[in-house]
Amino acid sequence: MRLPLNQRVAILLHEGVIGSNGKTGLAILRYSEAPIVAVIDRETAGKSLPQLTGIKRDVPIVASVAAALEYQPEVLVIGIAPGGGALPSDFWDEIKDALKAGMSLVNGLHTPLANIPELKELLKPAQLIWDVRKEPPNLNVANAIASTLPCRRVLTVGTDMAIGKMSTSLELHRASQLRGLRSKFLATGQTGVMLEGDGVALDAVRVDFAAGAVEQIVMRYGKNYDILHIEGQGSLLHPGSTATLPLIRGSQPTQLVLVHRVGQTHNRNNPHVPIPPLPEVIKLYETVASAGGAFGFAPVVGIALNTAHLDESAARNAIAQTITETGLPCTDVVRFDADVLLDAVMK
Repeated sequence: MRLPLNQRVAILLHEGVIGSNGKTGLAILRYSEAPIVAVIDRETAGKSLPQLTGIKRDVPIVASVAAALEYQPEVLVIGIAPGGGALPSDFWDEIKDALKAGMSLVNGLHTPLANIPELKELLKPAQLIWDVRKEPPNLNVANAIASTLPCRRVLTVGTDMAIGKMSTSLELHRASQLRGLRSKFLATGQTGVMLEGDGVALDAVRVDFAAGAVEQIVMRYGKNYDILHIEGQGSLLHPGSTATLPLIRGSQPTQLVLVHRVGQTHNRNNPHVPIPPLPEVIKLYETVASAGGAFGFAPVVGIALNTAHLDESAARNAIAQTITETGLPCTDVVRFDADVLLDAVMK
């Protein structure tokens, strides 16, 4: 499944348009081709979405599902991605209002909703609830067989969670297609699966089979494409992250792109955990990816810098400083484009 391209979509984003939990909804607004008719956020209702987010999509922001009905949405997407993936208690009434109004529901949170009797009773025959985070069937443990594929396998890795790994992979995929490459974006999180209609929500997979789930999807596409852009998850530097290592093991990457937010010196949710200098982070990822020589060497070929909080002049200065610090190509792929990093991947 994927977000429907023939149905009107509203995104439930309370406190997420300018808060820290709106990753899913904002990514859908930036990248989905679905007709999005309303954003629901009581904090910023009535304000301009492009001015608040920089996303060039003029969608009205309203305060509630009831207010969104003016725009006749047919699907409600839960657009927040809070830590732990639990559904906030104050979202229940909004979800029930949407179902009563005849809308289907797309849920990317860890809390499954499709089998809750109270919600099932509200569904009419044409409605459905899609719980995106589900473990794929027929999984096995990984065997490093992705290393036998002829294609480039580009994995985004990061200095923290939620800093732009998916956006970087999507922008690299778009740039690859523009160059005529047979390119495939491999989604590994709930938002990517909503956008792509395929992939694996990795944090729904039992840890023993996580690398195998990645390997399964990489092997499914690797023989038919020139380049796979594998959406990164988590960070080796984050004490709560379990997804990065399975991604590395399962995909056997040929290149890595490091994603970092300018000026961030510590883990966002754990201020006692510092982010080492980028050259040290690069060495860490290269060492782990090759397992000290057991697997093929996967170099970090460039830095994708998140400069969303800076003006353009400061962003360009930060990029120049990062190039000097690391000796690697660097850009903000959302603000500018991904060509510099794709050049480095294709060398």
